[in-house]
Amino acid sequence: MPESRYPSIWVAPLLFALSACSGDAQQAPMEFPPTPVGVVELAPQSVALTTSLPGRTQAFRVAEIRPRINGIIEQRLFQEGGEVDAGEVLYLIEDSTYRAAVNAAEANVAQAEAAHELARLRNERLQPLLARQTVSQQEFDEAVASLHQAEAAVAAARAQLETARISLQYTRITSPISGRADKSEFTEGALVTALQGEPLTTVRQLDPIYVEFSQSVNVLMALRKQALDLGMNPASRLPVYLIMEDGSRYDQAGELEFAEVNVDEATGTVTLRAVFPNPDSLLLPGMFVRAELTQLQLDSALTVPQQAVQRDASGGASVWVIGSEGTVEVRPIEIGHAIEDQWLVEAGLQFGDQVIVDSLQKIGPGTAVSPIPTQLN
Repeated sequence: MPESRYPSIWVAPLLFALSACSGDAQQAPMEFPPTPVGVVELAPQSVALTTSLPGRTQAFRVAEIRPRINGIIEQRLFQEGGEVDAGEVLYLIEDSTYRAAVNAAEANVAQAEAAHELARLRNERLQPLLARQTVSQQEFDEAVASLHQAEAAVAAARAQLETARISLQYTRITSPISGRADKSEFTEGALVTALQGEPLTTVRQLDPIYVEFSQSVNVLMALRKQALDLGMNPASRLPVYLIMEDGSRYDQAGELEFAEVNVDEATGTVTLRAVFPNPDSLLLPGMFVRAELTQLQLDSALTVPQQAVQRDASGGASVWVIGSEGTVEVRPIEIGHAIEDQWLVEAGLQFGDQVIVDSLQKIGPGTAVSPIPTQLN
């Protein structure tokens, strides 16, 4: 019997100790340290709102070369595909008949001037005779009328001479602009007519050169409204850049020059035109390019990294930010244009907010976090 008392004596203190330890564990739960997360503190950014639009190049000026008189082409003086200057002679038309017409017109002028001189001298002789009543008034009036007719005949002959000289000048067909000449559609010996439908050749000015592209009128109006809200001039000229068909970037910046005032009813777009320097003729008419058009420059924009933005089932955007108590808060936002790897924030955030961009899978709303500034590439 005495041996059975010892186990009971040791068991009681052991059970008391175990119950005490269990009570301490319930009264003091374990606390976890704040989760480290990468954050970006929002600060004003200078950004340009750009739009990439497909377009095609067009010659700055185009001149279709046509004859102004009838005749036979005697000589072509330019190199097909080569550069020509304004006023340079491109074709010669056989001019013998036109030179003869000039000679005949000069003779008519001389004849008319001689008749005018005769009428003038007769008028001068009759004036004193009329005063002495040696000649009748009718005879004197006829002499005055003859003088006026002679003056008109001289003017008409001189006009015919000028017309003949102009026609002779038109036998030298010149280029009205400087540029690159296309191939010649007519050869020496071909008969051409005045103002014919088919041009002899075409000259295109390629430096500078136009690029035309289309943009949605809704997007254009939204950008203009935003510019006006910011106190900017929406008509100010901003740079335009080109991406070639092979993906390379054209090294010359252009400038927006023209925006069409009519909207295409079928597509809801307006035509825009930019002008680019083209000193080396790298851009040729008809090439397909993409224009990167800067339509608005913001000096104090609020942007957020795209990797920080989350979408809900309805498409709404939100980010996680660090609240005043150092815990995670969900912040709904409104975003606009994409600028490289950033979204332009229109509402929901302000400068100084700390937006979480890293370790998003380890946290949730209300989680205590430790911010670590992160530099995004």
